[in-house]
Amino acid sequence: MEALTKLSAAKMREGLVSGEFSAVELTEAHLNQIERSGAELNDFNSICNNEANEAAKIADKKLKEEKENCPTLTGIPVAVKDMLLTKGIRTTCSSKMLENFIPPYSATVVEKIEQNGGIVIGKTNHDEFGMGASSEHSIFGPVKNPWDHQRVPGGSSGGSAVAVAAGHAPLALSTDTGGSIRQPASFTGVVGLKPTYGRVSRYGVIAFASSLDQVGPHARTVDDTAILLEAISGRDEKDSTSIDLEVPSYFSNLQTAKKESLKGLRVGLPKEYFVDGLEADVEASIREAAKVLEEEGAELVDISLPHTSAALPVYYIIAPAEASSNLARYDGVRYGHRAENLKSLGELYERSRSEGFGDEVQRRILIGSYVLSAGYFDAFYNKALQVRTLIIDDFKSAFQNSCDVILAPVCPSTAFKIGELSNSPLKMYLQDVLTTPASLAGLPGISVPYSLDSKGLPIGVQLLAPHFGEEILLKVAERIERKASFDNTKFCKE
Repeated sequence: MEALTKLSAAKMREGLVSGEFSAVELTEAHLNQIERSGAELNDFNSICNNEANEAAKIADKKLKEEKENCPTLTGIPVAVKDMLLTKGIRTTCSSKMLENFIPPYSATVVEKIEQNGGIVIGKTNHDEFGMGASSEHSIFGPVKNPWDHQRVPGGSSGGSAVAVAAGHAPLALSTDTGGSIRQPASFTGVVGLKPTYGRVSRYGVIAFASSLDQVGPHARTVDDTAILLEAISGRDEKDSTSIDLEVPSYFSNLQTAKKESLKGLRVGLPKEYFVDGLEADVEASIREAAKVLEEEGAELVDISLPHTSAALPVYYIIAPAEASSNLARYDGVRYGHRAENLKSLGELYERSRSEGFGDEVQRRILIGSYVLSAGYFDAFYNKALQVRTLIIDDFKSAFQNSCDVILAPVCPSTAFKIGELSNSPLKMYLQDVLTTPASLAGLPGISVPYSLDSKGLPIGVQLLAPHFGEEILLKVAERIERKASFDNTKFCKE
């Protein structure tokens, strides 16, 4: 039998239902894999050994009684980004501020995983409070890319992507604010999908930027991505931004879509995404993926998204502004890190926050406080909101008049070395230049691995669709995946 950690979640489901192996065996295989390589890769902040083993025993009982009638994820391990609340399990945001925080309740998406029978196997490492593009900004140290331990896995959801790539879990829950699912997926050779804003509940997700944050899946295959997306999607009364729309049967609909031609599908290639600074290997892979879709019957269309160049500065006004507001609650009074030997209330606030937050988080709080301050609010924040509307209109026009999906690079480069950009915040921020536009517009986007560069590092292809167009994303991504023949089980050893 193939190593259990190499199986897709869909194959795990088949094996569990047929009795080929048990949920306890599957969980043990993944915990053993974490024990072998987790310390080196540093992808987990907490490992839920006891909780996972107990959940696996319950899953086996349910599988024995209900077999194929069990919920979709029954017995399947799922890693959870450490920004999602897990009742009774430490949730740190990779920050000293919440280093010992034990939540009294779970995020809605975590509850949905458990209701669907999934086993939370651990909490994954990431950039502190989701602020970063490398997973280096963590109190627990940097996450390492399994393809090259000297390189970053991308961020902020680097730990989740690495957990999937390394066979520590077949599925992972992550968050994407400006590219934090798609960029790590590209850097580590897995699939990562950012859903439409509002498709998935944000309740119990520790907020970074509330108008941008969205929970989504990391997985090794497009099929598995569809399975996890279906499990976590839907309206939540606890989240007023979640949309009351019927959740499609993403997985079964994708199986039907695999038999369909792409004839008539218009694939937009935005000229603004193919610019100076884009590595030759990355551009070549995207162009090759475009030809694959053309051979499958799709029509390639050159399009323009004229306000793309404004997306990054707009993002780095809006996101820090929202962060400065969201993180104001961490004051050393109610919960979180509290400084000692204090002489005044002012010193309590100042020292607790300066000790509790890392440099990058402090930098973004300062930027956000500045753009929201009197005299600068209209000049920066309001202006950024106006330009955001122009970016949204660019996408609306493209989808209404020119194309059905957009094909583009995820990042200008493949994974860079740990420490390479640490002293250059601007260069680090530029890693988000091709992912922030879709985030600002609230669009769904997916990164699917396609090829390797000359250094042997993964290159992902980014696809974007209109709001709630996840089904077309999955259909096109699966076609690219099928033609790519990308080995995403390289590190899933037992």
